[in-house]
Amino acid sequence: MAKTVFQKNQRVWVESVGCWATIEKIVPIWAKGFDEPVRVTYDVGLGREFQAAELKAEDKVDGREGDALSNWRVLRARNKWQQEGDCAHHPHPGTYPVVVTDANDWGGWRTPGAEYDRDPYKMEYQARLIASAPRLHAIAREVLTLVADHPEDAPPALTALAQKIVAIERYLQEMPAAAPGA
Repeated sequence: MAKTVFQKNQRVWVESVGCWATIEKIVPIWAKGFDEPVRVTYDVGLGREFQAAELKAEDKVDGREGDALSNWRVLRARNKWQQEGDCAHHPHPGTYPVVVTDANDWGGWRTPGAEYDRDPYKMEYQARLIASAPRLHAIAREVLTLVADHPEDAPPALTALAQKIVAIERYLQEMPAAAPGA
């Protein structure tokens, strides 16, 4: 029997058309005598329905899924606003955390100096949390897959977690609206 591969509102690459689209509707195809759909197609608003083989999830396009996980890391930057002796109470005196999300050590998250000095342990925690986000996201997706593959066997607590994960996934996939007048 057919299982859904994509979720409603998920952004996908439509290989045969060569553009991005959002799953608008999941269309199960039923056959008499079967308890489950025999095939599932997806309506992405491009005039016809597509099979799962014609679509690719956003995080799997160009095989860059692993790169996204491996590039997020915490680096230490030199503290320019204080001497090492002035910040001996910091966990790593003379430096502060920088989360980079690019192979070239660009992009990511940095903390303002005054905020780091006010609560360095909080900033260190935030840096580790942000750097761990892709791995935590992958674990959440594994939970979704587990529940989707075996919905009747999933404990109610796991199903409730999956529903929360779906809500967070939807939030992550939302495209921000353009600012008025922009």
